[in-house]
Amino acid sequence: MILVIDIGNTTMEFGIYEKEELTGVFRLGSKRDITSDEVGLFATQFFEYKGLSIKKIESVIISSVVPQINYSVCSAVRKYFNLEPFVIGENIFCNMPNLYENPKEVGADRIVDSYAAYKKYGGPLIIVDFGTATTCEAVSANGEYLGGIIYPGIKTSMDALYEKAAKLPKIEIIKPAFALGNNTVSSMQSGAYYGYLGAIEKMVKNLKTSVGEEAKVVATGGFARLFAEETGLFDYIDQRLPLEGIKMVFEEAKKNGEI
Repeated sequence: MILVIDIGNTTMEFGIYEKEELTGVFRLGSKRDITSDEVGLFATQFFEYKGLSIKKIESVIISSVVPQINYSVCSAVRKYFNLEPFVIGENIFCNMPNLYENPKEVGADRIVDSYAAYKKYGGPLIIVDFGTATTCEAVSANGEYLGGIIYPGIKTSMDALYEKAAKLPKIEIIKPAFALGNNTVSSMQSGAYYGYLGAIEKMVKNLKTSVGEEAKVVATGGFARLFAEETGLFDYIDQRLPLEGIKMVFEEAKKNGEI
């Protein structure tokens, strides 16, 4: 078995793979001051809850966009799993041509999503990842990472509105029954949903002018399913793309004798 860990700005997602099967997924908040014991004990408790032996984990692979947390998570892996973790971008690398002006600026999540999507669906591709930030990535027909767009996430945007506007409440982000809101909450929900939908549609349309109108569009991340019903917006909804991508990077490196 292997354990893959996707460290995002809001949450860490852990995936347990037994060969090709994802047998367990659990999440932990990405607190910047989290300790190795918090991570290790949380993981241990989940393994016990699922009736899995932590000793069966042969490798741990990490993808992170929060460098401040890496030390604690890596320490937890060493202490509780007795393994040296593989960290994408440090001691294991994604075998994907990167045409960014400065390839080192591309977050591990962006390149891993792009790599996994290309391996699964072919190119050209546009990958929309709904996270703390929403990212739109472009991949060529030849599997080259071309670049993309970084945009404030829908929850990030609405949290900022709640914090900055004294009379506006915190809302649940859902698809409203009607575009025309008849109270403050439904008006905010309409603005969040339709405003964001319009932004995503425009970003995807503009990216297609660079990668080709035939580009397939893959959505992943927490809010991907919120927009899944919009006809023609996405070709695929793939919630496990980040975890699969981490696993794919590891397997490719192992196959090539790089680890």
